[in-house]
Amino acid sequence: MKAQLNLYMSHLQLERKLSPNSLASYERDLNRFIRYVQDEGIGEWASVHRHHLSKYMMLLKEQGRKAATISRHIVSVRAFFHYLALRGIIVSDPSIHMESPKQEKKPPLVLTVASTSALLETPNTATASGKRDKAMLELLYATGIRVTELVSLNVEHVHLNLGYIQCINHGMKERIVPFGSHAKDSINDYLEFGRGCLITGREPDSALFLNHLGTRMTRQGFWKMLKKYSREAGIGAEITPHTLRHSVAAHLLENGADIRSVQELLGHADIATTLKYTQLSKTRLKDAYAGAHPRA
Repeated sequence: MKAQLNLYMSHLQLERKLSPNSLASYERDLNRFIRYVQDEGIGEWASVHRHHLSKYMMLLKEQGRKAATISRHIVSVRAFFHYLALRGIIVSDPSIHMESPKQEKKPPLVLTVASTSALLETPNTATASGKRDKAMLELLYATGIRVTELVSLNVEHVHLNLGYIQCINHGMKERIVPFGSHAKDSINDYLEFGRGCLITGREPDSALFLNHLGTRMTRQGFWKMLKKYSREAGIGAEITPHTLRHSVAAHLLENGADIRSVQELLGHADIATTLKYTQLSKTRLKDAYAGAHPRA
């Protein structure tokens, strides 16, 4: 059973070309599931039936797992059994009728323009690491790219004079993303006076943003940095790198940007993903009206 799971993981990596984060998520979920199956005394995938899956979902609920977590487990298990059925390892797919629990749809957290400005001004640009942090935050807010795309940038992907970056996602799809003067100045300052200080004695990394070891900044490293500056800026909410992405979309739409342009900028495959920010903008406008209009 474990061998077939390993083959499936290779399929996801080599044929489906999933990102490292997605692969880790699938592997974590399916390893948990295989432990459950083995505890039930099952020795082959063909012996897994619908009632086993129902019991597994009940177990996750009893453990206090959130609806989003359970839904992710269901997606992982469904995809795996679909793969097994296609390969002829099982005759029938027991996961076909699995239903995901209803999730409470919360609006994405969006920072105010004032909070965003406070966050961007927090790094100490007298130091090399501060110049790097300032450039990363400014570029993230200027472009709305994902944090994985941010840390994957190489020096040659940035075209300062023309004001754009070549952004390549895990599917090797490239898009051209513009940025403004604030990001340009911060990146230029980092490249001229910061990055060289972070390069160690060994062969310099081609990565745009380097950590204290002289190697590419990681998602985890950026996350820790963002939480630190968030506290220093006095932002009460728990923000993530995606919070800035949400904020970019909302701020652009509030200031009259065309929704198709925002979709292209952020690299949304489905415009429905972008449309949720228009609803958020309407809600914020209504709140502002209610608080300011004398006859609201």
